[in-house]
Amino acid sequence: MGAAWALEMISANVAVLPGDGIGPDVTAEALKCLQAIEDLAGSKLFRFEELSVGAGEFLQSGDPLPEATFERIRQFDAILLGAMGLPDVRWPDGTEMTPQIDLREKLDLYCGLRPVKLYAAEDSPLRIAPGAPLIDALLIRENCEGLFFSRHQKADLMAPEARDTMRISRTSSERLFRDAFTHARKRRGKVTLVDKANVLPSMAYFRHIFDEIAAEFPDIKTERNYVDAAALYLVQRPERFDVVVTENMFGDILSDLLAGLIGGMGMAPSADIGPKHAVFQPSHGTAPDIAGKGIANPVATILSAAMMLEWLDMSEYAARVNQAVELVLAEPANRTRDMGGNLSTTQMGDTIAARIRTQ
Repeated sequence: MGAAWALEMISANVAVLPGDGIGPDVTAEALKCLQAIEDLAGSKLFRFEELSVGAGEFLQSGDPLPEATFERIRQFDAILLGAMGLPDVRWPDGTEMTPQIDLREKLDLYCGLRPVKLYAAEDSPLRIAPGAPLIDALLIRENCEGLFFSRHQKADLMAPEARDTMRISRTSSERLFRDAFTHARKRRGKVTLVDKANVLPSMAYFRHIFDEIAAEFPDIKTERNYVDAAALYLVQRPERFDVVVTENMFGDILSDLLAGLIGGMGMAPSADIGPKHAVFQPSHGTAPDIAGKGIANPVATILSAAMMLEWLDMSEYAARVNQAVELVLAEPANRTRDMGGNLSTTQMGDTIAARIRTQ
C-alpha cells in the first residue's frame, strides 16, 4: 500500500541524459535543485531515469542514440539533457555526432526557446548605464528545418563543389510564429522577425507567412530585421528586443551572441518543445577541456530545469527556481570562474538549492 501511494504522488517521469564532457557535471546540479523542490513540496514529485546517449555511448555501442534508448525516451513526460558530442568523435565525413539534434527531429521539437536574462550589469561585456533596462529577451528558433535540413546529406570531400538546401515549410512556419506571438502575450507584447528576405526567396516566403500570422494577433507589436542588422542591433540596443523569432541557422548563431551579452553560455538555458515531447538543456556544448574539474557553470542547466517545471505545469515551483537563481546572483561573490568568480560547480548548485529551500 505504501509503495503504491508513493507512486501516485509522483507528478512526472523525467528521462535524464547527462551526455558528454561537462554534461554530467551540470546535470547533477540541476537534479540537486529539483530535489530541493521536492523537499519544499514535502513529497516525491519526480521519477528520474538516467539513459546513455552521446559520443560516449557511441564509443561503447557504436550508436550515439540507440533505437531502444530512443523508444524508451519517448515514454517520459520530459527530458533533461546535459550536453552531447565530443570534438574528436566524428562521423567519417568529418561532422560531429549530434544526437540532441536527432532528438529534435525524431520528436518534432520544432520550437526552440532560448531565453536570455542579464541579472547584473557587471556580467555583460556591454557598457550598461546605471539604471538602464537590463537584457531580457526570448529567442525562438525553428528547430527542424531551415538550413539544417541538409545536415543528413553526406559531404563528398573530393567533389568540385558542395551545396546545402534551406527548407522553409508553411506548416512549420505557421506553428512557430503562432507560438512566438503566444509567448509575446505573456511577456512585453512585441515580436521581431529575423530573416534575409531582401536576398533569399526562402526568407521572403518566411516573412510572408509571418505577416499572415501577425494579422491574427493585432494586439502584438511587430518589427522585421534582416539578420545582419539584427546582429548589430542586438549588440547596440539589446534592451529593445522582447521575442525574437527566426530560422534554424540564424537562431543557432544569434542565441550564442545573446548568451555572450549576459555573461556567457553558462547562463543560457533552452527548451526544445514539440506537440507531445520536450527536451530541456543548457545552450552550451560539452567543453571537454574542463570536464570533471568542477569549474563549469551550472546555472544554464538549472534554469533549463525551471523551464521543464513550466512545461510540466508546475509554474509555482518553476518560479521558486528562477527566484532562487536571481537572489543568488544578486550577490556579486556568487559567480563561477567563467564569470570572474571562485565558486565551483557544486558550490553554485548547493547555493541555489539552499536558496530554493529557504526563500
